[in-house]
Amino acid sequence: MAVKIRLQRFGAKKQPYYRLVVADSKVKRDGRYLEIIGHYDPRANPSVTRLDEARALEWLQKGAQPTPTAKNILTKHGVMQKYHDQKDAE
Repeated sequence: MAVKIRLQRFGAKKQPYYRLVVADSKVKRDGRYLEIIGHYDPRANPSVTRLDEARALEWLQKGAQPTPTAKNILTKHGVMQKYHDQKDAE
C-alpha cells in the first residue's frame, strides 16, 4: 500500500480550507484517510497552518510520500529538515 501525505479539501464554494491527512494513494482526494496530522487555512491573512510535527515525522519515517503542496507545508514547519537530519544520522 502506497501512502501519501496530502491535502483534503473542505469548505463551501470559493471558501476552502484543508486538512493535512495521511491516506492510501489509491483513495479519492476527499475519501478515506488513515490519520489527520494537520490543518491549513489559505484564506486567513497570513495563511494559518497547524501541524502535529511528531506524527508527520513518524509517517515520513514509515515511508509516506508527501505531495508537492504538503511538502511545502512540512518544510515551512521544519519537519522535512528533521527527517533528512535523522536519515543522514543513520
